[in-house]
Amino acid sequence: MMTLNCKGTLIDLTKPRVMGILNLTPDSFYDGGRYKEEKSILSQTEKMLVEGATFIDVGAYSSRPGAKDIPVKEEINRIVPVVKLLIQKFPEILISTDTFRSEVARQCLQEGAALVNDISAGKLDPHMMETVAVARVPYIMMHMQGTPQTMKEKNTYKDLLEDIRFYFSERIATARKLGIHDLVIDPGFGFAKNISQNFELLGKFSLLKTFGVPVLAGLSRKSMIYKVLGVSPDEALNGTTALNMMALQGGANVLRVHDVKEAMECISLYNQLNPQSS
Repeated sequence: MMTLNCKGTLIDLTKPRVMGILNLTPDSFYDGGRYKEEKSILSQTEKMLVEGATFIDVGAYSSRPGAKDIPVKEEINRIVPVVKLLIQKFPEILISTDTFRSEVARQCLQEGAALVNDISAGKLDPHMMETVAVARVPYIMMHMQGTPQTMKEKNTYKDLLEDIRFYFSERIATARKLGIHDLVIDPGFGFAKNISQNFELLGKFSLLKTFGVPVLAGLSRKSMIYKVLGVSPDEALNGTTALNMMALQGGANVLRVHDVKEAMECISLYNQLNPQSS
């Protein structure tokens, strides 16, 4: 059975789950600057939990292509008080800390965060995996080349899927050696990949299941949807749902989304189609 041990609770991922996104960045591509005040942060989090999110992914560093790099201290100042606030208001919440910096992860875990979601799989901070191992929390590792600032130019591959699989086999082995048992992989749609590469990845998504660990799909409102449809991120919900269903059919265990209700509906319909997964 595919489970994650989150603060002593075993989360069964044989049934697909939803991770709701809470961006605290002023410059995120879709909801940048929307959640600055305590009131809007709490109401959005409550909405996502009520709608069925298992995890809330809290991030304070914009990783959109070409986003501005910010100091560690600024990231900590943005995220740690929010993690504190959410744990205080929603004691049962499972917070995923979206960061590639070990010090940010460490402070959020100290305040009660349950998982770490790292876009660099430990490649941008040599202390990250060690920090996760010591804390004994689940670790989501994403595929990316370069940094958020350079990844647009780093989308050359010999064989996209083979390169990604090689990357994960190496990263998983490193994590296991350190004693990290609960792992989730995220192929990183939009990170060092162009539109055609993103669709190739989605079409071959099931190849990521060979590692025997849960797989996360983060497609929500991304440019591979809105650019193909000729719409804005605001108008990309329908496209997101269509691609989320494809990801589920490819074996996704977690959908990371801005719109929890619609993702839960998508999972309900998928479960109806595949009764063994519900």
